[in-house]
Amino acid sequence: MNEGEAMNQQAQVNGKPLDAGESSAQSGAAASGELVTEMFEFEGGRQVTVYLPPDPPAAVVFSADGQRISKWGRLLEKAGIPSTMIVGVHGLTDEMPRIHEYSPGLAPERFAAHERFFVEDVLRWTQSRFGVALPAERTAVFGVSAGGELALALGLRHPDVYGAILCASPGGGYKPPAVMPDLLPRAYLVAGTQEPFFLDNARRWADRLRDAGADVVMKERAGSHGGAFWREEFPLMVTWAFLRGAEPPSLTGN
Repeated sequence: MNEGEAMNQQAQVNGKPLDAGESSAQSGAAASGELVTEMFEFEGGRQVTVYLPPDPPAAVVFSADGQRISKWGRLLEKAGIPSTMIVGVHGLTDEMPRIHEYSPGLAPERFAAHERFFVEDVLRWTQSRFGVALPAERTAVFGVSAGGELALALGLRHPDVYGAILCASPGGGYKPPAVMPDLLPRAYLVAGTQEPFFLDNARRWADRLRDAGADVVMKERAGSHGGAFWREEFPLMVTWAFLRGAEPPSLTGN
């Protein structure tokens, strides 16, 4: 199947295709890459925005809060960074329902429904529409703040899908489980020195993952919650995840 044929396929969600009237595909320039947004039936309508790199993807990042993160694809159009596709599942604008979707244990049924959509439906759609089906070692899950909790949860629960967890400033609703899975993804965590609550959460996760035998980078940077350092760190995270032989960034610094 060529790219044009794949782009013309209808999205399928929960086994039901969206027809032309329900599908909302929008494209726009993102440096030399492209943004494509499509509407899904999940929970009455949920968008997914994909960043398509200018070259065939060598790696893919599935991200929470895709309405914001997918636009960061232009940050990856630099020499030495593998051609990376971002599949960004949009998050809810209301904070508490968003947290319920992202953090296991607070609203188990809501989390489970979002997990199925994110891990199964969006993955299947990515494979069928764009012809991108990469192994776990070329696939990562990413999130910031509460989305960082989702990245940790999905990475631990689906290491066969996501070979790397990229997590910035994780919230505290989801804590390391008492018993870690036998198979653990590699993990890169970052938090700011001016957001002590989130920095403590990131350190706790890094320590627990290391103790369980995971390959972990823990980065501390000057910055507050929601600071520009998330965007600045993102290309470093992607390089570390997908460019074998890349040196981990220093453990502290700007």
